[in-house]
Formats: sequence, C-alpha cells, structure tokens
Amino acid sequence: MNFTKAINNASGLLFQGLQITVTVSLISILIGTVIGFCSCLLGLSKWRGLRLISKFYIWVIRGTPMIVQAFIVYFGLPQLVHQLISPDFRISAFSAGVVTLSLNAGAYLSEIFRGGISAVDKGQIEAARSLGMSSMRTMARVTLPQATKIAIPSMVNQFIITIKDTSILSVIGLADIVNKAKVYVGGTYQFFETYILVAVFYLVIISILMFVSNKIEKRFNYDKKKG
Repeated sequence: MNFTKAINNASGLLFQGLQITVTVSLISILIGTVIGFCSCLLGLSKWRGLRLISKFYIWVIRGTPMIVQAFIVYFGLPQLVHQLISPDFRISAFSAGVVTLSLNAGAYLSEIFRGGISAVDKGQIEAARSLGMSSMRTMARVTLPQATKIAIPSMVNQFIITIKDTSILSVIGLADIVNKAKVYVGGTYQFFETYILVAVFYLVIISILMFVSNKIEKRFNYDKKKG
C-alpha cells in the first residue's frame, strides 16, 4: 500500500469528482427543499385530492430504492418521451442525478416539515387567528419560524443523506468522486488507498455541514433562552 502515491496521483482526479458531488448535492438540496415544502403544504391542505397527491408522491419515493429511481429517470424517461413527444429528447447524467436526488430528498423533507409544523403549539396558532391574522400570515409569522427550529436537526440529517446518496449516481455515469475513483482504480488497482481517500473527502464535507448545523442549533437555542 502506498498512500503517498495515491494522494499525489489521484487527488487531482478526485477533486474534479468532488466538485461534481458538491454541485449536485447543493442543487438537489435546494430543489428538494422547495419540493418538500410544497408537498408538505399539499399534505396539509383541506382538499382531499391535494392530500392524496402528496401521499402518493411520498409513498412512491419512500417505497422504492433510489438506484431504481435513477434508472427510471436516466434510461426510462427518455424512452417514454421518445415514444410520446420527441425522438430528440436527451437527458444528461448530471440532470438525471439532480432530478433523482431532488425528488428523493423532497419526499423525506416533506415529512420532516409536516412533523415540525404539527409540533407547533396549536394554542399559538389559534391566538394568532383570534387577533385577526389570516391563515397565510399565521403560517408565515407564527408557524413556520417555530417549525423550522424544530425541524433543523432532521433537515440537516437529510442533507447529509443526500450528499452521501450522490455516490449511488455513479451507476448512471455521473462523474462524481466515486466515478472518478473507479476510473483511477481501473488503471492502478490501488483499491484500498483510493477508496480511503474518497471516504476522507466525504468525512470532511459531512463534518463541515455538522459543524455549521451545531452552530445554527446553538444560535436558535440561545435566542430561545434569551427570549
């Protein structure tokens, strides 16, 4: 085993893959958060049809492996579009990865948001409504700020899962850090050293995210005690 050689020769390639991993993760987390929030609102709607849409989406995503979802988006979706709309439709591994991760994260974040909103004291909501605040204003001014504080630990945990799930997307050709490691290993057979480096890269990213998360949680707790 020669870690020095692996670091010198593989680091450049792995850093290229790391950039893709981080980019896909950030985009997917942002889009997934929006999807999750919208799905949460649908799930809390008074209209049964909207609630069923949210439940069906969450049921499908949570009930199927992400690797299968990636295959459907990358291989199945283009075939369907070719048959129904346009034979020229193409989707890149990057775009398919973002779609897959976003939909996957959105389903879990939807339940996290719903749990946070449900945990808010109903008395405060009723008090806000009795003061003449509309449903939308009550949601924005009373419910969401408290629900966000409650949901932050679970949200960060889901963000971490999303970052690690990018490794699965190498099966559809996404040029992430795992894919780049496979390329390097294929020519050098330095399996142990290379994948240890990959693990270190992931550990650094996740550790940074956890550090930021802890700072945010402490800030919220400080504000709560101060209030």
